[in-house]
Amino acid sequence: MSHARRTLADWLAWMEAQHPKAIALGLERVRGVAEALGVVHLQSRVVLVGGTNGKGSCCAFLEALAKAHGLSVGVYTSPHILHYHERVRLDGRLATDAELVTAFEAVEEARGDLPLTFFEFGTLAALWQFKHSAFDVVVLEIGLGGRLDAVNIVEPDVSLVTTVDIDHRDYLGDSIEQIAAEKAGIYRAGKPALFGDTAVPEPLRAHAGQIGADLRLQGREFGHERGPEGLRLWTGAQAFDALPMPSLLPVNAASALAAFAALPGIALRAEAVAEAMRTAQLAGRFQRIAGPVKTLVDVAHNPQAARKLAELLEATPCAGRTLAVVAMLGDKDISGTLAQLVDSVDAWFVAGLSGPRGTSAELPAQALAAMGQGSTTHADVVTALQAAWAEARPQDRVVVFGSFYTVAAALAWRPGASCKTP
Repeated sequence: MSHARRTLADWLAWMEAQHPKAIALGLERVRGVAEALGVVHLQSRVVLVGGTNGKGSCCAFLEALAKAHGLSVGVYTSPHILHYHERVRLDGRLATDAELVTAFEAVEEARGDLPLTFFEFGTLAALWQFKHSAFDVVVLEIGLGGRLDAVNIVEPDVSLVTTVDIDHRDYLGDSIEQIAAEKAGIYRAGKPALFGDTAVPEPLRAHAGQIGADLRLQGREFGHERGPEGLRLWTGAQAFDALPMPSLLPVNAASALAAFAALPGIALRAEAVAEAMRTAQLAGRFQRIAGPVKTLVDVAHNPQAARKLAELLEATPCAGRTLAVVAMLGDKDISGTLAQLVDSVDAWFVAGLSGPRGTSAELPAQALAAMGQGSTTHADVVTALQAAWAEARPQDRVVVFGSFYTVAAALAWRPGASCKTP
């Protein structure tokens, strides 16, 4: 491809067409390109973040912790909600079109005739940017699974698996044990290997032991408690009391703090930890958007994430009803996800999602009917949201969830949203 004067949109469209599969797990194709680019061993301190849920929140906390401690930081996450630039953060700002295009050109030159998926191409481009930016800390979010994910090509100083639950069955397996084994693949021998949940799957524990990783667990080596004066976080022998409650889940704050503290040469400061709790935020996680009634959006799209959303709704009750707008992809556990919120929702507005992985509104509606729940069906997210607002009273609230695409549709229609937890 001649990339003279190619725009970012040109590159993204071209990248999507280069590999016959959108997802093709395995490191063989990317390893040679990564070595040619010199991005396997970055000069920065590196944290790998994997898991079923909570990855984005932990990345946001890690970024906030680095900046509060006066360190430069690069962050790579996926997927994006509205714009590709969201995937690559360069010391607190989004990468520009020009920076992304330059990185894509470098990957194209290095790959030769090797086909790369869209994700692999973008991952290598982000790593190339981080290499040339020489950040103090680099935070990398695993895209899918762990062991065979392109991000796992990098050698980390610390690896964090946030949670393990059923998701992406077609690629990772049908059981917690199978999925845990895949996610544990980001651990490294002799390096800190953190797990951010209290229920530890045996394959994850066993893999850490087999390779000699330094396994550190939520509730054992680090943790959190809510108190009358605020949040308490602890990691090792250090504890931080009366912290401000963050806009993201405290359990993820604890995991991120422990991962940050495990990096070489880090000395935690209480005032910096407090600042990170105040500033860490992430689009699409219990995020408020403008509307005639209180409206929240959340990317929850699997049973575990839906349980967390239900907990957040319970922890922030409203005087009226909770109306849910939901649209999900067809390859997700629709029934299992919706079941987690049946007791938290008073009225359902179900929308369809377009695209190859999308589904009509009828499938979620049928799942709700099987649980004794009525619903109305709508062609798209915006139409469903408008219907929910039309029915809502001032004291009610509306929650929009089910997919990154669902949240993207709501945010694109209602720009200028706040990431702060209501």
